[in-house]
Amino acid sequence: MNAIKKPINIVDVTYAQTKASVNTDVLGMRDMQQRVFAKRDAQHLLVKAPPASGKSRALMFVALDKLYNQGRKKVIVAVPERSIGASFASTELSKFGFFADWEIKPEHNLCDAGSSAGKVDAFISFLKGPDATLVCTHATLRFAFERLAPESFNGTVLAIDEFHHVSADVESSRLGALLRDVMNGSDVHIVAMTGSYFRGDSVPVLSPEDEAKFTPVTFNYYDQLNGYEHLHSLGIGHHFYQGRYTDAIVEVLDLDKKTIVHIPNVNSGESTKDKLEEIGRIIDVIGHVEETNPDTGIISVRRQDTGTIVRVADLVDDTDQKKRGDTLHYLAHTASKNRDAVDIIIALGMAKEGFDWPFAEHALTVGYRASLTEVIQIIGRVTRDSPGKSHAQFTNLIAEPDASQGEVKVSVNNMLKAITASLLMEQVLAQNFTFKTKKFDGDDSVVPGQLKIKGFKEPSSDRVKQIVETDLNDLKATILQDDTFARAAAGSVDAETTNKVLIPKIIREKYPDLTEAQVEEVRQQVVVDSVIKNGEVRTVGDKRFIKMAEKFVNIDELNINLIDSVNPFQRAFEVISKSVTPSVLRIIQDQITATRIEFTEEEALALVPRIKNWIKVNGRRPDSRAEDQTEKRYADALLWLQRAKQKLEAQKRATEMVESE
Repeated sequence: MNAIKKPINIVDVTYAQTKASVNTDVLGMRDMQQRVFAKRDAQHLLVKAPPASGKSRALMFVALDKLYNQGRKKVIVAVPERSIGASFASTELSKFGFFADWEIKPEHNLCDAGSSAGKVDAFISFLKGPDATLVCTHATLRFAFERLAPESFNGTVLAIDEFHHVSADVESSRLGALLRDVMNGSDVHIVAMTGSYFRGDSVPVLSPEDEAKFTPVTFNYYDQLNGYEHLHSLGIGHHFYQGRYTDAIVEVLDLDKKTIVHIPNVNSGESTKDKLEEIGRIIDVIGHVEETNPDTGIISVRRQDTGTIVRVADLVDDTDQKKRGDTLHYLAHTASKNRDAVDIIIALGMAKEGFDWPFAEHALTVGYRASLTEVIQIIGRVTRDSPGKSHAQFTNLIAEPDASQGEVKVSVNNMLKAITASLLMEQVLAQNFTFKTKKFDGDDSVVPGQLKIKGFKEPSSDRVKQIVETDLNDLKATILQDDTFARAAAGSVDAETTNKVLIPKIIREKYPDLTEAQVEEVRQQVVVDSVIKNGEVRTVGDKRFIKMAEKFVNIDELNINLIDSVNPFQRAFEVISKSVTPSVLRIIQDQITATRIEFTEEEALALVPRIKNWIKVNGRRPDSRAEDQTEKRYADALLWLQRAKQKLEAQKRATEMVESE
């Protein structure tokens, strides 16, 4: 094989391995589970916690308490796909200190094979029968609800796993409509669980009115990963290719790493449109097929380079459903416990959310993924703590834009969005800080994780505090998914316009109930949090410095004006610009220029003070043909303002002429 190329990482995070998130208390609960159990009396619980943090067991603890101590009669657990049902199988909790065990009878595990009609009948029989616990898919729950009235759920606990599948859009989400009907028409208790609360389609999961009925419990990614025993670091990066991905995958497929390869959807530009041929080519890259196990479907491939055997699971070929089922069963029951059972899993639309292979070290994903939720779920497959795994890696193999092809605009946009998705992941995976106003020199924070900043506006209302505490990553996702902002992140817009015009515009659209003062408080929180999390912190003596805009600044001297002068997301584009050829970089820049953001009056006027200062410093007006992107932006703004002024004067003259007649 060719030498493995290290992907260009945008994110490199190192964790302290404190073991805090994996150690258990006298009841057998981890840190996250303790937080959830403390809120067990809430009628509606919303648990936001990363993959592998133990959400399924947290549900078991809460559900059993509701059955034994809160008068509930039944617990229904709904999962998005059958394979995830195994996470809620019967579990001995009492041997670790809890007062009861979680038990699911075989006839109440509706995630096994069988017809949907038979499962709906079993679901309805369960509601009428004496037993207490059942596991089914979201689909079975929806179909059963079509034959039930909301009051049928009186006395039940309804647990919905991977809650981001719900949507506030009633037309597109039958699960969301079902949830609202049951909440309004019964005394149901709900436990909603998700590792990713933002959806790829930007539709909110719940309406603000419905979400207000839930008690949130949040356990962030940094808490989870920093508290592991084995995993020490995580990298998120990109590798760019031209031509067919099956020819380029050899450059990043490290056969010494336990790897999940997600091939592209057949409708995407990266696909060759023949998924079975793609699997064949990937296996050819590995080596020569020795045999396929008839009981498990596992393919033994002898490596070209070392001659050792690599065990490959093919979850793409669906022509033989029995073979697919045998492979999934083997992965769920053997590979999840035995490190040597499988080395590479190749998947298409599977092995994402809820898929449990703790030994996975490398997620190699081909093609741009439009859904941030999907990216988070894929990364979550490799961030489980496991002996012998010190580093986890996510690599996105992305096609470079090719000037000879007609899809240049699409490929440039895909590249920019993939980069900004990585930036969001950096925000999600980094340590959280709290920010306070620095009132005078010497008013420095002594609280760990707290920074004081001159001129910073702290939240003045419960609404802003709630957004800051629970919605900040969701808001950043909305910002980074915005087409305009993707180009701004690539440096085509100066920092002040990015921070003071584009970001508040998106905040107003997402939270129309906020006053202008509250919008400014949220804006400052987003910008400060993003810049600090993107910044490199160094300690020199007893002082700490943070790198912003290519220079180190004493943390004790931070002020809001300095932070507003930094584009919080531009660093990613700088990394990418070093990893593609000059000709490809020119294609990207030309495409950004060709689709340059149109000015609004607000944006153009916001630049006036900076343009005046630029003219004063340079002794001339900015030139729209300059190489410098900022100078070109200033020149374009002046031209826009000049045309707007001319248009206004023309309208004024026309009005005067009409009035004089």
